[in-house]
Amino acid sequence: MSSLRKEQLISAFKQLGKYLNQPDEAFKSAVYSAKNANAWFTEDEVNKSVKALAEMLNEADLEQWFENIEVTTAPKKVGLILAGNIPLVGFHDVMCVLATGNIAQIKLSSSDNKLLPFLLNQLCEILPELKNHIIYAEQLKGFDAVIATGSNNTSRYFEYYFGKVPNIIRRNRNSVAVLTGEEKEEEIAELGHDILDYFGMGCRSISKIYIPENYEIKNFFEPLEQYQDIINHFKYNNNYDYNKSIYLVNQQKHYDNGFLLLKEDEGLSSPLAVLYYETYENIGDVTEKLKQQREQIQCVVGNLIDKDLQVLRFGESQHPKLWDYADNVDTIEFLKGLGD
Repeated sequence: MSSLRKEQLISAFKQLGKYLNQPDEAFKSAVYSAKNANAWFTEDEVNKSVKALAEMLNEADLEQWFENIEVTTAPKKVGLILAGNIPLVGFHDVMCVLATGNIAQIKLSSSDNKLLPFLLNQLCEILPELKNHIIYAEQLKGFDAVIATGSNNTSRYFEYYFGKVPNIIRRNRNSVAVLTGEEKEEEIAELGHDILDYFGMGCRSISKIYIPENYEIKNFFEPLEQYQDIINHFKYNNNYDYNKSIYLVNQQKHYDNGFLLLKEDEGLSSPLAVLYYETYENIGDVTEKLKQQREQIQCVVGNLIDKDLQVLRFGESQHPKLWDYADNVDTIEFLKGLGD
């Protein structure tokens, strides 16, 4: 197997980023195929994912990210069990494995098995040497390490099967936003992307907001009206109707703007088409609570300033950088350790 060079890899990912900014007819055909296979992968949602990925693969960030990467000359086979909750969600894990010169043995999610192979094929056309570093598998075999993404339930199986090799095993995480009541309308409108992009199905999707006591709910709902077309998606609408009927039958207090239900709840993980909220008197209590729940939280969005919390601005949760690793576990450092 020919060894990969860092300069080759940087150039290849830069070219892929440019391709994503100007996708051709073949890519549009792949999007159509993905849409037919998974009703959640509408053209709009796939395009959002592609745009975010193109932003991630910008030249300056690639140069900066690769500075800390060592491309191995003794590749290890890394098994990847990928999620499929949003389009191309598994790309970053594959990229990390390839960027370090290792071999990606990929078990695709049945929910996202069209777009990723297409993009990786494009990458191999740019840098043919990568063909020897990508393997698709129904069942992982002969791996030296594993990166597996699943639910809290599947993580127990992953730990049982993969516990004897170096591993990263990801569980359910949720993202939250903290409002102070001083937000501008445009900031709440941007928060709408954090909540509703990909129908709220990503781990970076906001599933709960913290609001001050006596907060005017209309100040939250009115700037979100631009997203009302989401209710026209039949699967999303089914979830909205189902949860609304449950709350009405059980006489549970909730707010409803016609496409998003807002319900008071101490939990972090809200059902689809529902956003949980919790009120607070002292914002310091919220930051303390978030620190205690750090292991369950992927992102925090808001205008908070706290040295112990990494807080994103409104509208940024669905636009991760190359170094924004899932569950705050540095995948590159993990892969470096395989050579020790």
